[in-house]
Amino acid sequence: MTAENNMKVTLIGASGAIGKPLSMLLKINPLITELALYDVHQARIPVAGIAADDSHINTPAKVKAYVDPEQLPEAVTGSSVIVVCAGIAQKPGMSREDLFGIDAGIMRDIARTCAKYAPKAMMCIMSNPETSLVPLTAEIYKEAGVYDRKKLLGITTLDVTRARTFYADATGLNVEEVDVPVVGGHGGCAILALFSHASPYVKLDDKTIESLDQHVQTAVTEVVDALAGAGSASLSMAYSAAELVDVVIRGLKGQNTSACAYVNWPYQGCDFFAQVTDFGTDGIEGVHNIDNLSPFEEKRMTETVEKVKEDVKKGVDYAQSQQQQHQ
Repeated sequence: MTAENNMKVTLIGASGAIGKPLSMLLKINPLITELALYDVHQARIPVAGIAADDSHINTPAKVKAYVDPEQLPEAVTGSSVIVVCAGIAQKPGMSREDLFGIDAGIMRDIARTCAKYAPKAMMCIMSNPETSLVPLTAEIYKEAGVYDRKKLLGITTLDVTRARTFYADATGLNVEEVDVPVVGGHGGCAILALFSHASPYVKLDDKTIESLDQHVQTAVTEVVDALAGAGSASLSMAYSAAELVDVVIRGLKGQNTSACAYVNWPYQGCDFFAQVTDFGTDGIEGVHNIDNLSPFEEKRMTETVEKVKEDVKKGVDYAQSQQQQHQ
């Protein structure tokens, strides 16, 4: 196999509720040649077991397990794409912000290692609250002197997946043929699905639009409550993440691809914002303009922008406080 065809992907948090199904979906992606699965030994399911199970699937990707921080450098070295889903699961009554105190420390340590051993890999973060953890990671990469905004994103594809599903249900369209751009951040009012830009476009009344908008925002609570403390959205999240990783990989291989992602392309004073993003051989190539919004979307956008600004500041402030302690 030639070096040009090599495509190593590292999945950090592979033993978790999202990591397990995502590891399988990555294993069956024909573009991936090497799959590194990483988790800590405290994980309820040993990552070696996940790797052994995945390795029996008759697809080309070679699978290897890595355990604990001392093996993380080897896990990420040589990777083209790193996917991070490490962290604690959201439980009933918990918001994504409640996760920040624990997941910020986990993300900080992962980011420091990745910045040192795989600074040119595409860093794709889905740990929550990702609207804060992506800016946090950017600060750590800046501190290491290796930051490139083309190489960092937050995976917000689940919001798009849900928006497509709910829009198709409301319109009677084939769910596999619809698309709905979703901008802003990830979580609650930070999520803004632009149903006025849906394709194929079907005009919906204001009440239906408001109901769809609310459903996309609260969908995770629906799943968390239904699981009654046993976890959060993991299958739909894994599916959505695998879709985004495929878009990124095809971009790296020279195809012009696009998808919604949370990126460091400013919008209305937000340094980071989820928007339709183009991918290419260098990673993120640029973003599509957000314009021609409906009056409802204009009103919601004000709320979305303010929430994302708060979340970004939270991540940046945390990273900078850690840098002072680190010095």
